[in-house]
Amino acid sequence: MVRHVILWKLKEMPDAEKTAVKAGIKEGLEGLAGKIPGLLDVRVYTDALPSSANADLMLDTTFTDAAALKGYSTHPAHVAVADGKVRPYTAVRTCLDFNV
Repeated sequence: MVRHVILWKLKEMPDAEKTAVKAGIKEGLEGLAGKIPGLLDVRVYTDALPSSANADLMLDTTFTDAAALKGYSTHPAHVAVADGKVRPYTAVRTCLDFNV
């Protein structure tokens, strides 16, 4: 199995807008469950502790293998969420993929 973990720091925006953006990202990405071959688990964490100054939210996904992760990255449903709910609001993205 392969884990794909992303941390995002969002662009500066009012707190109410940031809360809404994080909720939209969570809904969009977790809504991909069951829609993408090889995607076994998808969770988005939005309630970071105050000590988490480097990131606003985290995506934690598990795939059957590296080929499934590659397919996810270009799957139209994922691209729609990424382009519509994530990328417009992201200042910094950090990713780590690893075998489990």
